Amino acid sequence: MGRPRIPLKEAVFCSIQKVYSGLSSRRAHSLYQFAEQRNQIAKAPNYNTINLTLNRPELTPILHELLAISAMPLRSIETTFAIDSTGFRLNRFTEYIGDKYGTPRAHKWFKLHGVCGTQTNVVCAVSMSPNNSGDAPQLEPLIKETAKAGFQIKEVVADTAYASRRNYEVIDELGGTGYIPFRAYTSGKARGSLVWKKAFLFFQNHEAEFMEHYHKRSNVETTFMAIKTKFGDTLKSKNEVAQVNELLCKLIAYNLSVVIAEMFNLGITPTFLS
Repeated sequence: MGRPRIPLKEAVFCSIQKVYSGLSSRRAHSLYQFAEQRNQIAKAPNYNTINLTLNRPELTPILHELLAISAMPLRSIETTFAIDSTGFRLNRFTEYIGDKYGTPRAHKWFKLHGVCGTQTNVVCAVSMSPNNSGDAPQLEPLIKETAKAGFQIKEVVADTAYASRRNYEVIDELGGTGYIPFRAYTSGKARGSLVWKKAFLFFQNHEAEFMEHYHKRSNVETTFMAIKTKFGDTLKSKNEVAQVNELLCKLIAYNLSVVIAEMFNLGITPTFLS
């Protein structure tokens, strides 16, 4: 009974197109009409249909998979990866009680952890977490997800927040070398991790060579800045599920723009699925 649902693939297409454009829900409807004229979708959906699509929790794993697929054309190019975290602002402030008792108003924000290639700055894997969560535990699942997508892990660079024995072990298990600086008070004792001790000695005795590799980490900062500059650093959605999906749409749109650029810069022919 009732009006038939819009096909999921068309809903996802329109969702990414809306986020890419940066337009409001009503104004983005003209994009859907144009896509219908070009036979990219069967019928332009109502403007509110896309808002309802972004609020669907079952859409999140699909967008994660699409993000991995969007990076696949660059698998043969990227072998060095940088990881870091950043924040995206929400269109909401802290509670009214803060104003009542003199606490300054501050934007709420959403924390993104991401792995990117250091040559093309394509985003390979991401995760979201509460804004007060630590960075180090995110390295293992993100690097494993990157390897699962078909990337060859040769080097991983990260700042001191990711320095742990387990992270060095994970990178070594995947066939790569970690370049994560050690804190001043760090002990070089192995404690069951020879990879940790070897990396510590290399950092102590060959610091200049270590830093040549480590400085590739700046690419992840460049990637985050490019995403925020091109698609905005604010999430318009009001609830957490929609915020996650909106952010994933931003990242997919960014990856597609990177692939298009590399088609001209490197002369590649994109192949998204093997």
